[in-house]
Amino acid sequence: MTQNDQNAIVHVDNVTKAFGDNQVLRGVSMTVRKGEAVALIGPSGSGKSTLLRCINGLVPIDSGQIHAAGHAVHTLKGNAGRIALRKDVCMVFQQYNLFPHMNVLKNIMLAPVEVLKQDPDEVRERAVALLAKVRLTGKEDAYPGHLSGGQQQRVAIARALAMRPSVMLFDEVTAALDPETVKEVLHTIRDLVQEGMTCILVTHEMGFAREVAHQVYFTDRGLIVEHGAPAEFFDSPKDPRTQEFLGHVL
Repeated sequence: MTQNDQNAIVHVDNVTKAFGDNQVLRGVSMTVRKGEAVALIGPSGSGKSTLLRCINGLVPIDSGQIHAAGHAVHTLKGNAGRIALRKDVCMVFQQYNLFPHMNVLKNIMLAPVEVLKQDPDEVRERAVALLAKVRLTGKEDAYPGHLSGGQQQRVAIARALAMRPSVMLFDEVTAALDPETVKEVLHTIRDLVQEGMTCILVTHEMGFAREVAHQVYFTDRGLIVEHGAPAEFFDSPKDPRTQEFLGHVL
C-alpha cells in the first residue's frame, strides 16, 4: 500500500482475472478507506462479483495486488491465511447459504465457535445482540425454512457480523428478494454504514447507492470506467458508457 493510502483498508492494484478465454478483470484498481461505503454498479458480467470474490480470497487473481484489512490477499496460499482474512473481511451473498438443519442462533454462532474457537457463552450473547440489531429478536429458535427471504438475508448479515469483521462485502444481497423484503435488508445495511462499517456493495439499487455510498464505481467489460462521489457521479457522469448505462437504469 502506498504512502498516499494510509487510511485505505482495501487497496486493489491493477488486478486481472480470466476464466479460460474470458478476461473478467482487465487491470482493476480501487481504494476503499476505513469507514467508507463503496458501491459497485454496472451491467451483468462486468466483473463486479468477481472483484468481491477476489478481495475475499475466494477467487485467486492472475496478476496485480490486493490488500484488505492488513492481509496481502494475493499472497495467501493455505487455509490458515484465508480463514484469518475471512474473519476480517466477511462476504454476504445473494443466496443466503444458511444451514437448514440449524436454527438461527446456531447458524450465527457456528463459525466463531467452531472456526475461531471462541467461548460459546460469549458468542451466544453476541448473536442475540446481533439479532436485535437486524430486527429479528425472538427468531433465535426459528429454522431458515420458516423465515422469509428478507429475514434469512438479515440472519446471513448477522452471521457475518458475528465474526467482528473490519470490512463487509455485499454481493447483490437484494437481487432474489421481493420488493417488500428488500427494504428490510437495505435498512440493515444503511444502519451499518451509518455506524462506520467499511462496506463494498455490488448493487442494482441505484437510489440506495446514491443515498449510502461515499464513492460509486462503474464497471464495464472488466474495467473501472468511472468513479466519484454519488452526487457528481449520478448527476454529471463524464464517460459515454456511464451516461448510457445510467440512461437505462435511472
